[in-house]
Amino acid sequence: MSDPSKDFVTGVDSNARKSPRRVAFVTRRTSPQVKISDEDVIQSFPEVLFRAGTAVMVLSIALVWIALLWNAPLEGIADPTHTPNPAKAPWYFLGLQEMLHYFPPVVAGVLVPALVIIALIVIPYFNINVEAEGLFVKDRSRRQRIFYLVAGALSVFLVLFHVYVALAPTLIVAAVMLLAARSSLDSPAPLGRYLASKPLSFWIMTWFLVELVVLTAVGTFFRGPGWSWVWPWRG
Repeated sequence: MSDPSKDFVTGVDSNARKSPRRVAFVTRRTSPQVKISDEDVIQSFPEVLFRAGTAVMVLSIALVWIALLWNAPLEGIADPTHTPNPAKAPWYFLGLQEMLHYFPPVVAGVLVPALVIIALIVIPYFNINVEAEGLFVKDRSRRQRIFYLVAGALSVFLVLFHVYVALAPTLIVAAVMLLAARSSLDSPAPLGRYLASKPLSFWIMTWFLVELVVLTAVGTFFRGPGWSWVWPWRG
C-alpha cells in the first residue's frame, strides 16, 4: 500500500542524479524493488560529436568543390626588390592586421586575441549543465546592469581609439542582446524565445565572429596604398 500523504510526481529533467525519477508498474507477480546501483559513467548518445563530424564532412565537401570549380587568386612570383603597397597578410590574418592599424602590436596581436580565446575556453565551465540557461533568465536586473556597464565601457574604449569599424558590430550585437534582455522564454514571438535562451558563451562567440568577419572584409576590400581607406568600386 502506498502512503496517501506523499505525492509521487514524475517529470522530465536533464540531470538524472540530482532529481531521479523512476516509474514502476506493480502487479500481483512483480515487486516494486529496483535492483540497480549507481555507476560512475552514464551511457549517452554523442550528439555534439555527431554534429561536429557532420559539419566537418559538409565543409570538406564544399571546399573540395570550390577548389575544383575556381582557381585560387594567386599573384605573381614575389619580387624582393619591389614591395607591394599595401602589403596585405593572408585573408585569415587581415582582421589582426586591421587591428594593428589602431592599436600597438602587443595589444592587437597578443593581448586581445589571447583574452578572447581564454574567455571562450573558460566561460562555458561556469555552467556545466548540458543545456545552459539564457543569460538574462535569472537575476535579470543585475545582469542587465552588468551588460550596460560592459557594453558602455567597450564602446567608449573603441571610440577613444577611433576603431569605428569594430564599434559598429559591437553596437549591433549589443542591440540584439538588449532585445534578448527584454524577452523571455515565454515570449509569443519565436525570435524572442530563441534569443532569451542563449547563454553568455553564445553572445561572446557571436560578437567575436561578427567582429572577425567585419575586420576581415574591411582589410580585404576597403584598404588601399598606405593602408588608407578606399572604396572598392573606385579601384
